[in-house]
Amino acid sequence: DRVGEPGWIHLCGFGPVAAAARSAELLARLQPARVLLIGCAGTHAPETHPVGTAWRFDSVAIDGIGAGEGHHVLGPADLGLPQWTEDGEPVHDRLPLDGGDAGLLLTVCSAAGDEPQAERRRARFPDARAEDMEAFGVALACHLARVPLTVIRGISNTAGNRDKGDWRLDEALTSALALAREGL
Repeated sequence: DRVGEPGWIHLCGFGPVAAAARSAELLARLQPARVLLIGCAGTHAPETHPVGTAWRFDSVAIDGIGAGEGHHVLGPADLGLPQWTEDGEPVHDRLPLDGGDAGLLLTVCSAAGDEPQAERRRARFPDARAEDMEAFGVALACHLARVPLTVIRGISNTAGNRDKGDWRLDEALTSALALAREGL
């Protein structure tokens, strides 16, 4: 739906596959000059990215693509199998984002179910500040369409904490929308 200037608002779907497919469809149909993805994430760094705050991330990685599980995960770069190669430039498991300064956002296929799983992710991606389930899919679609992507995530919970009584979803979304409005 057209919401006036400067663009449209659309849902991208749940998870990296739906987000990538939906984003590719929207990019082809609407041909935007840039994309802004807003949503929530779980923090891996509560001391710098606390629950209730929002951040513009400068890069995104994906975990869960490759081989193995637990402590024995091999990502695309480890396997020597890029997810995409164009003009000799391989895309393994990381992509830059536009306009961010909050560090790495880690996209996962399934949110950390407990603290040990979150800790394994932090060991594989020590620079990850938060995890979400859509940004890498949207980033890959934007990369292929050559459209800059800015990702803003409100921090709704600590990664691995599945107790929704501890989550601050409304505060996280309010913070994310406020941060997005600063850039308009």
